[in-house]
Amino acid sequence: MNAKYWGYNYEFKRPAGTSRGIMTKKPCYFIEVTYDGVTGRGECGILPGLSIEDFPKYEEKLETVCLELTVLDPIKWEEWAEKNCLDQDWYDKYELWPSIIFAIELALLQWKSLKNSNLLWNLFDTPFTRKEIGLPINGLIWMGDKSFLNDQLDLRLIEGYRCIKMKVGAIEIEQELGILQKIRNEKPNIQIRVDANGGYNAETALVNMAHMEKFNIHSIEQPCATDDIDALAKVSREGIIPIALDESLIGVYEKKQRDILLDRIKPDFIVLKPSLLGGFKSCEDWISRAKIRGIKWWITSALEGNEGLTGIAQWASSIPDLEGFQGFGTGSLYSNNTPPKTVVIDGDIWML
Repeated sequence: MNAKYWGYNYEFKRPAGTSRGIMTKKPCYFIEVTYDGVTGRGECGILPGLSIEDFPKYEEKLETVCLELTVLDPIKWEEWAEKNCLDQDWYDKYELWPSIIFAIELALLQWKSLKNSNLLWNLFDTPFTRKEIGLPINGLIWMGDKSFLNDQLDLRLIEGYRCIKMKVGAIEIEQELGILQKIRNEKPNIQIRVDANGGYNAETALVNMAHMEKFNIHSIEQPCATDDIDALAKVSREGIIPIALDESLIGVYEKKQRDILLDRIKPDFIVLKPSLLGGFKSCEDWISRAKIRGIKWWITSALEGNEGLTGIAQWASSIPDLEGFQGFGTGSLYSNNTPPKTVVIDGDIWML
């Protein structure tokens, strides 16, 4: 066994407005594991300001992980490959380093695919990975001024998206309502999602939701801050638009705490980002808890490059009851991305 890591910076084609400010670069790391002449690689999808990792110690932790993988009993690696996940003690040990767990899972799946089929990107055997179908995804409208939002909207509609996700809270609500009106006028049947990134208090969220309701909004993502549980519960209970939890799931790794969060807030949806939530197995645990409560869900990338994005999309395609629009439309953001593995056609993502 041999494992190593290295860092990389993605460069945005144009500055990207997020709830954490304007991004021009996005850091990441790769973990590469070689055993029995076969190499698998995984991307550590980190987001400064949102990921829970201790970034000053991140490379130190990567060194530790690679050392542990290098001395790992190869039989254990093969056992992991057989069941498509690590042992629980590894998930527990690295629960505060979710992007690293995600990268190891992806490296393991790549290794298994190459070992068994000599195909690097056949992580799961599904109609999507066999290039028989595409997965419907939302078209994202980034934060910015009214002119920028309108330009993005025009482009997304031309590109054929059947679901639009619009970031809200960066400009005056009247201007945002105007753009929502434009979407509904031009595409009466399109699905509209909005994402507040935790920017509202309970009162503002309820008022703005009442204004947006006439546009038949599918859901509002993270209307209030992650630590304001009472506000989120109030908005979920009293709001006229269904809410989805996103950032609220980050850092909640204890099973009991996951149950408490879902039971207190009672969201209509949860949004799953494997890089931020501790990998595929962790997200599957969230799904199982959501199903028990009648909570629906969708899966999205978190600004990973092409390799991380493709891994997430392939895993998503393996979930039997996947439905609705996923969030995999970030593959064209960077000027120095790794080679593409997917393409978006008429609002669906396909394997190349």
